[in-house]
Amino acid sequence: MSSILLVTSSPRGAASHSTRVATELAQKLQAKTPGSAIVKRDLASQPLPHIDADYSSGIYTPVESRSERQQSVVGVSDAIVDELFAADSIVIATGLINFNISSTLKAWVDHIARAGKTFSYGAEGPKGLVTGKKVYIVIASGGVYSSGPAAAFDHAVPYLKTALGFLGMTDVEVIRIEGVAMGPDAEAKAVSSALDLTSDLALAA
Repeated sequence: MSSILLVTSSPRGAASHSTRVATELAQKLQAKTPGSAIVKRDLASQPLPHIDADYSSGIYTPVESRSERQQSVVGVSDAIVDELFAADSIVIATGLINFNISSTLKAWVDHIARAGKTFSYGAEGPKGLVTGKKVYIVIASGGVYSSGPAAAFDHAVPYLKTALGFLGMTDVEVIRIEGVAMGPDAEAKAVSSALDLTSDLALAA
């Protein structure tokens, strides 16, 4: 059965544009593939633990030798990695927060970046092991960062593309909802344009 992993991270709840657009995209992708399932990972309501000493040491400690705390935090990461591998497509939603992704989404990236599991090192350098997946990044911002003078301040999309690409996910589409702080008309237009794009992307999937 096909699986769509929906990762949301906005703290704005029902008011979040990125969550709304990403959810609608996931639903459209699901409708395109009858029998597919949406697996939702809401990082705002259920944040992952940030990596700490037990995690950093636990991932390199044999399972039978891990402390109870190490088993717990590494177990969380293992579940996140399994969820990622099980997905055929991944929809990631975030707001542009202080020019980058949310800290909760960064924690998710930290949990899925696992040497020996999602990437490896060989004679030719690093190799991403999470391949054959389509990724959609839905990002909302108060200003316009896709072009113009503020483009250099967008560290979110370049970072996500780099991190995902390092793990083997290079087929990435970006859906921007930008300029939402520039008045009601601009906000409505930004959301409408993003929703139109999700329809096009779902048809092309």
